[in-house]
Amino acid sequence: MNIKSMTGFGRGEMERDGRLWTVEIRCVNNRFLDIHIKLPRRYSGLEDRIRKKVSGFHLRGRVDVFLNVQGDFSDLETIHINTDLAIRYRKALADMAAKLQLEDDTSLAQLASYPDVIVREEQAEDLDMAWTSIDLALQDALGSCEVMRLEEGRSLFEDLQQRLQLFVGNIEKIEAIVPNLVEKREQSLRERLEKLLPQIEVDPLRIHQEIAVMADKTDVTEELVRLRSHISQFEKFLLEKGSVGRKLDFLIQEFLREVNTLGSKINDAETAHLTVDLKSELEKIREQVQNIE
Repeated sequence: MNIKSMTGFGRGEMERDGRLWTVEIRCVNNRFLDIHIKLPRRYSGLEDRIRKKVSGFHLRGRVDVFLNVQGDFSDLETIHINTDLAIRYRKALADMAAKLQLEDDTSLAQLASYPDVIVREEQAEDLDMAWTSIDLALQDALGSCEVMRLEEGRSLFEDLQQRLQLFVGNIEKIEAIVPNLVEKREQSLRERLEKLLPQIEVDPLRIHQEIAVMADKTDVTEELVRLRSHISQFEKFLLEKGSVGRKLDFLIQEFLREVNTLGSKINDAETAHLTVDLKSELEKIREQVQNIE
């Protein structure tokens, strides 16, 4: 059993150089692979690497990836002093004091408070260095999400196996009823003719012709053989590796096609509830298949 659910959650952390990197992954079912990544702007250049890593674990489904980092970034901050600008400020203040005949009491703190004298700049982080930490956190998140998806896959596998057995049981009941169906209809036909035409002898050849037509219309051998084949194929897909969800979903459509034909051909009150049960189980199976990768 190798099937995986498309539903899962994973979280990974990596602490290094005073920073805590956290990656969370949430995934749900989707027809195709749809990856959404949310990360701080400074790490936008790593989005392609993250996407490639995620696509190595997920083949289908909507996958949301969240990256967060907390900690000390002081090593990326630099302070620049614009000495030329400070000198010009100092000269302007001295000239102003002289013209106004005031004492020049300019302080260092006063000069430092003027715009652009002291400039704080944040350097770009080395993305290759950052990736070594992000990659480890991402790997842990993907791993824990994979464990959850496999556990969910085991539950889906067991449920589908049980529902498939119920489906097979109803098929066997129909197979047991079909051989007697023509005989019942023949008897019903004779009774109707005797009731409607009590004084007229009906041509036996004509009755046999009608019975042959009924038998041909009631013959569901082909549908039953195809259903058996679909059941075998379904069980085989459940044991395959990789993405099998689409295959199973397509097969369910084929199941429904045969069951509908089966019901219209038999058209018998005794088996009507069995075909309803078949459709009901198929719908439940379809709902579960929607969650398989």
